[in-house]
Amino acid sequence: MSLNRLMILSITCFSLLFELASTAVGSGDQGVSIHGGRRAVALRTAVGDNLQMTEGVPFKIALFADLHFGEDAWTEWGPQQDVKSVKVMSSVLDKEQPDFVVYLGDVITANNIPIENASLYWDQAISPTRDRKIPWASVFGNHDDAAFEWPMDWFSAPGIPPLLCAAKDLSFLGGEECSFKGTTRLELMKKELDHNSLSFSRSGPKNLWPSVSNYVLQLSSWNDSKSPVAFMYFFDSGGGSYPEVISSAQAEWFRQKSQEINPDSRVPEIILWHIPSKAYKKVAHISFVRNNKCVGSLFMEDVAPQEAELGIMKLLEKRPSVKAIFVGHNHGLDWCCPNKQMWLCFARHTGYGGYGNWPKGSRILEFSQNPFTLKSWIRMEDGHSHSKIILSS
Repeated sequence: MSLNRLMILSITCFSLLFELASTAVGSGDQGVSIHGGRRAVALRTAVGDNLQMTEGVPFKIALFADLHFGEDAWTEWGPQQDVKSVKVMSSVLDKEQPDFVVYLGDVITANNIPIENASLYWDQAISPTRDRKIPWASVFGNHDDAAFEWPMDWFSAPGIPPLLCAAKDLSFLGGEECSFKGTTRLELMKKELDHNSLSFSRSGPKNLWPSVSNYVLQLSSWNDSKSPVAFMYFFDSGGGSYPEVISSAQAEWFRQKSQEINPDSRVPEIILWHIPSKAYKKVAHISFVRNNKCVGSLFMEDVAPQEAELGIMKLLEKRPSVKAIFVGHNHGLDWCCPNKQMWLCFARHTGYGGYGNWPKGSRILEFSQNPFTLKSWIRMEDGHSHSKIILSS
């Protein structure tokens, strides 16, 4: 079979496979749904509405990290990984039936996507959650708006492969409809918010640019939407179009915001971003060498931290209300390690895109109200769970 025909066939098959893998439960994303006996969270009607617990049951969140949709998009292998990633998410969602999902960065591999609107791949990545009418939020990782990287083998025989870049014309193959400029963080966020009422993601304060996904969500009591059970802070940890760092401006934003909404640190707080801070590297060394109090199953690589520490960790370490930080980025790590009064946790590599052949899964968070408890475990693609831990003690 010729390369051209193979390329057309692989892309067409991917489109069909993806539709099968992400079959919608219903059309649109309006209203409230019941899935598996758990009530899905009511949709927000305006920016600023809170998540709310349900009487008598914990509030459960699934973290999907490092999906890397669109990786090697021009090959037969790449689209197959995306189909597998949909199956991982579907397995976790059906087994855990979470109330909320967090996409913890590197949703797409933008440096491998030769189309102008990379949000098409982003949309595929969120489809298993959206199709089940489960609300979600997202943060950016270092690959989500990375510049396109031209593969070196395109410049040797047999040359540049046929590229399918036109969104509406599956029969078109050619270069003039392709774009290698990428899609910015602001554009990706705008597309998500404009087309998904289930999304709780937000573009943060403009003065924090070029970082974008900086915001806080409140989890409220089941019987009082104004009474917080926990605050969840989301940060853009950079990478891709700018350095891998949480800036001093972001740290100051957190200081001001936390003092505004939780001045006495009475309400528990959790933190979510993509690239681990340098504290992760330090605590891993201390824990493993002296007394290993870490909980997890994957300890397969060194921590790859942010490029600099510019104040955010000092602020978090001083707040007794901060219970845990959750990150992705390192595909071969899924541990939680103690650090002063908080826990530093990795999620679990969810996607088949990206490096590493370790089994795929998702970190689950479970909040209970009276008394407040935060539990976590890893749910694997094959259905089994492990590494259960209480993070609120």
